[in-house]
Amino acid sequence: MSHVPHELAEEFPDAKDRISSLTQSDAHFAKLTEEYHSVNREIHRIETKVDPADEGYEKQLRRQRLALKDEISSYLD
Repeated sequence: MSHVPHELAEEFPDAKDRISSLTQSDAHFAKLTEEYHSVNREIHRIETKVDPADEGYEKQLRRQRLALKDEISSYLD
């Protein structure tokens, strides 16, 4: 495991301005990004052993983060 946060600015480096604009203008997109950040922070806390969790729960969170990332990506295309 990498123990590196997967921030949206790092995941979509060429879309920082678009992400910012959509977050301000589109309520659904803003909700997606907030949920992504929340799940991502939780995964990072688990990876760094701040909040221990079982492997199944961590995998579930990773799948959720990936689904959110895919949906966010569809907005950016």
